[in-house]
Amino acid sequence: MITVRISFEKKNEASYISLLDLQRVMQRVLKRSGLPVWHTLGFNPHIYMTFACPLSLGQESECECVDVKTEAEAPDFEQWKAALNAIMPAGIVITHVGPVQMKADLIAYACYRITYPAAAAAALDAYNALESAPVEKHGKKGNKIIELKEHLPKVEYTTEGDSLHIELCLPAAQELNLNPSLLTGFLEEKFGLPAVSANILRKKFLTADKQLFV
Repeated sequence: MITVRISFEKKNEASYISLLDLQRVMQRVLKRSGLPVWHTLGFNPHIYMTFACPLSLGQESECECVDVKTEAEAPDFEQWKAALNAIMPAGIVITHVGPVQMKADLIAYACYRITYPAAAAAALDAYNALESAPVEKHGKKGNKIIELKEHLPKVEYTTEGDSLHIELCLPAAQELNLNPSLLTGFLEEKFGLPAVSANILRKKFLTADKQLFV
């Protein structure tokens, strides 16, 4: 049995599809495609699927992936890609299909591009001037205070016309997973920069030694 990684982009209206709904979408699309994906055994068989680092609602991504299994001996992955793209909902595009090379637990960082209106520069300069930026992180085991400055001592940005772009990488491991919304939320609370004015795009995952996760 081969474990297959289906990599995809999730943008525009698809950014508002929750993880639970995304699981349903993928189940239905895989069934409609007729591809030889493996189903779990038991009373209620369903397609085996695992997603790496679920994406927050409203955020976009160029590096999402779901792993499935197949008993096909020599799957035509280009045919898989074409079959899936033909029936994917708007905003989801399959970018690559192939055998798994790295296990998802090797992901250590997620890299993002945050786009604001150019006027956000004043709030970012004010953030960079701070010595401390404590934020409350909500988790299944309760809430805790995270010091943003330990992970983002300075936020670099570039401006292009009426837009401002931030490129940053944050921990995305099981031990510590930081969402860029912690930064956008802090900027809103501290400096009045509306979090809804930020477009968050996840660009790639990195391993602990900063290698590209594939």
